Amino acid sequence: MTYDLTALRAQVPALAAGTAHFDGPGGTQTPQPVIDAIGAALSGPLSNRGALLPGERNADTVVTGARRAMADLLGADPAGIVFGRSATQLTYDFSRTLAAGWSPGDEVVVTRLDHDSNIRPWVQAAERAGATVRHADFDPDTGELTADDIRERLSGRTRLVAVTAASNLIGTIPPIAEIARIVHEAGALLYVDGVHYTAHALVDVGALGADFFVCSPYKFLGPHHGVLAARPELLETLHPDKLLPSTDAVPERFELGTLPYEFLAGTRAAVDFLAALSGQRAGDRRARLVRTYELLEEHETVLRDRLEKGLAALDGVTVRSRAARRTPTLLITLDGHRTEDAYRFLAERGVHAPSGSFYALEASRHLGLGDTGGLRVSLAPYTDVEDVDRLLAGLAAFLERPAHG
Repeated sequence: MTYDLTALRAQVPALAAGTAHFDGPGGTQTPQPVIDAIGAALSGPLSNRGALLPGERNADTVVTGARRAMADLLGADPAGIVFGRSATQLTYDFSRTLAAGWSPGDEVVVTRLDHDSNIRPWVQAAERAGATVRHADFDPDTGELTADDIRERLSGRTRLVAVTAASNLIGTIPPIAEIARIVHEAGALLYVDGVHYTAHALVDVGALGADFFVCSPYKFLGPHHGVLAARPELLETLHPDKLLPSTDAVPERFELGTLPYEFLAGTRAAVDFLAALSGQRAGDRRARLVRTYELLEEHETVLRDRLEKGLAALDGVTVRSRAARRTPTLLITLDGHRTEDAYRFLAERGVHAPSGSFYALEASRHLGLGDTGGLRVSLAPYTDVEDVDRLLAGLAAFLERPAHG
């Protein structure tokens, strides 16, 4: 079975406008089945969850269906799937809850490779608890973050390590399973930001060894909200602030207020859409997702090779994404030119490749790029050869302009 890119692109209405989208880490374009599922949830009877009236049953069906879908996508237990407004919000919520058990002298490890949403919540929570924050650096020349980089920051007082499964800035994929092993040997918990990773690699939370794994469906063709996966028995040990009449059951005790039912319907549809890309009708959803991600990796690898060869042929382009294992996300800088100008130049030609540090502020600074960052180019399931060639042609035309003084 091959990857049917033509059929996929036909189901993404936004592509009809003609823009070549390389901004997947900021959010993918939405397939029609996801749009339809959101509309269907809103058009049918809908109310707070229950078992008596049709609206109550519909809401309950939406929630349980979305939990099962995300559990299949992440290799997790549906009873450990927590929904929130965003990955950032979920991380803030869990940082406050976990920090309630910290005390002065305890330690937390964060990395400079991460998006700020997996740094600042832990730094702020540690400050309130009087705990110490230790920063693990990555190699700015190679982009690699190793298990040894984490090991050097661990001690007998480490309570939690927060690390990305894939950098949203330069694509680096750290060895999470190895990191999890040494973190657990130190007696600490591992909180993994999988927001960028989940869009490009099949997740198996158990195999990764993550105690907490957070992601965002809008990075993989779904709607805007956040999802956290954890073992139900671990969640049972945590007690967040909540309203008195709200349930104390797991995972609902972490879901403050009414859930966005229409977005959860869209999330289930996004996972089903991904599973359908396998071209297989037989087998359970997890098995079909495994095949989809194999096809997706093949597709993105071919396009990434074409993109990297094209960039290498352009004078004045420096690619900052160099890790041996990485997503198809490239950060580039341009000799004598501002990448913000390149972003605007490309946009005028219908190519969306944004410029910035993309909230990976520590990583950008560690790379010597300050708060400015660079031009980020990332592939998505719907990217095709024509998109890549348009980007390369646009960059070539931009670089022919006089250098910025």
